[in-house]
Amino acid sequence: MKYPCTSYRKEGGSTPLLDYTIWDHFRTIASKFPDNDAVVSLPQNIKLTYQQLALKVDQFASGLVALGIKKGDRVGIWSTNNLEWIVLQLATARIGAILVNINPAYRPSELAYALKQSQINCLVTIPSFHTSNYVEMLLKLLPDLSNKHWNLSQHEDFSSLHAVILYDPAKPENSSKPYEGFLTWRDVEQSGVSVTTAHLDDISTKLDPYDPINIQYTSGTTGFPKAVVLTHHNILNNAYFSASAMHFSSTDRLCVPVPFYHCFGMVLSNLLCLSVGATVVIACEHFDPLLVLQAIHGEKCTGIHGVPTMFIAELEHPRFLEFNLSSLRTGIIAGAPCPPALMKRIINELHCSEILIGYGETEASPLTHLTSRDDSFDRRVNTVGKNLEHQEVKIISLENGQTISCGEIGEICFRGYHIMQGYYNDPEATHKAIDNKGWLHSGDLGTMDKDGYVRITGRLKEMIIRGGENIYPREIEDFIFTHPKVAAVAVFGIPDDYYGEEIVAWIQPHTKQHITPNEIKEFCHEKIAHFKIPKHIHLVDQFPMTVTGKIQKFRMKEITMKKK
Repeated sequence: MKYPCTSYRKEGGSTPLLDYTIWDHFRTIASKFPDNDAVVSLPQNIKLTYQQLALKVDQFASGLVALGIKKGDRVGIWSTNNLEWIVLQLATARIGAILVNINPAYRPSELAYALKQSQINCLVTIPSFHTSNYVEMLLKLLPDLSNKHWNLSQHEDFSSLHAVILYDPAKPENSSKPYEGFLTWRDVEQSGVSVTTAHLDDISTKLDPYDPINIQYTSGTTGFPKAVVLTHHNILNNAYFSASAMHFSSTDRLCVPVPFYHCFGMVLSNLLCLSVGATVVIACEHFDPLLVLQAIHGEKCTGIHGVPTMFIAELEHPRFLEFNLSSLRTGIIAGAPCPPALMKRIINELHCSEILIGYGETEASPLTHLTSRDDSFDRRVNTVGKNLEHQEVKIISLENGQTISCGEIGEICFRGYHIMQGYYNDPEATHKAIDNKGWLHSGDLGTMDKDGYVRITGRLKEMIIRGGENIYPREIEDFIFTHPKVAAVAVFGIPDDYYGEEIVAWIQPHTKQHITPNEIKEFCHEKIAHFKIPKHIHLVDQFPMTVTGKIQKFRMKEITMKKK
């Protein structure tokens, strides 16, 4: 009997899953490659080998223990990219504390939400960055911090918080504290002098790979962000098998322009490199295309990560041709759909011959799919590849939840080692996201072919229904992006009394290029179905985005609706 092709794939693996904590694995890698560069922080002009990084982690972990931080306590990090972020990432893993990643773009009300929702015990932050003064925002939220003997035990919302650590990335060892209520990085290190390495090792040996180790907030493009709880087992294996799929090794150097607070930066950049002995090159505190190009050139980086908007900014930079980027080999494009035309530019102009498209979500640690350097060009530019080793994926019907046939559009679901423990203190939301058979429902729409390759067609909530026609914005975006004057495009729907919804396109032209809405409509005419041609076209210099570079379509929709 011949069974029909169904949209289900379980990927095995010749290498077993790692059954270690993050620290146990890092310690093994550090002993194997002690003299390899572990971190190169260009904004700070600091370079540490694996041996030096391990010693620095022990020093800070000892300080956290001396402060009373223990397994399961939540330690928040509110900062841009720097060396200390990575040290804290490993130090919390060393002692079993849960690192809570806080978006550096948060304002006081958003910080308050994270502090309260995750019940943070200790907050680590920088003084300021550009127009964000973190000290001022903290004092606005918690005036008692100006007092040396502050105590929030009676505060209804922040009773868990008992330490705030401040460090200046420009001079972390000599950072001064503006108010007596703050501790400095040096204060913490000095307090750990009494904590022995043997005591740290005793703490580490009692940790379990299935312990929660990280809380990541979803990007919050809609509604309040949810606190995703991830374990050592979740993120270490995701990082390690992503590195394997990229053929990444101890000889590679990864340029990291994506923010550490996001899963892309923390897991697929930092932890990915540290899991195989590669080098993390911090190009900039916050994304700057010129600094990224300079980092690749100066450090001879072999890999580069980013979301599509970052790659566009790098390729469009007026000084792009000044840099030798020939050292590049690979990297991951993720976080948002990548138009095929952009992929071709990255391969040809950035010299990233093995660049891969990745797909996943924070709740899945985050990577579920990745293309391969051995895939055909069509699959590399038009799919997100196959699921990683030791993962399951299926695509289900929107009507009855059953697994559908190959080629049909449905919701993508995941199951495996990489699925989150749940949302912190939110069992109801957890139950909605993960069904009783362990499948995480992504909310993304896609198709699977007979070989297991997945193509993303859009978000379930973004699907436009116009006059009874189901329209997927990704399809229209990919087409409009092929126009030679278009640098970026975002398509979404707005309410319409007659059709139910009408199509809107926001378009960012290439630098110094002039384009009109009619020119775009003429370009679409007779090339895509008439009902897919955007009715409203807005030409803009930039899109509203999250710090991670994700386009915020809900903000575009709000702005468009106000202009109607």
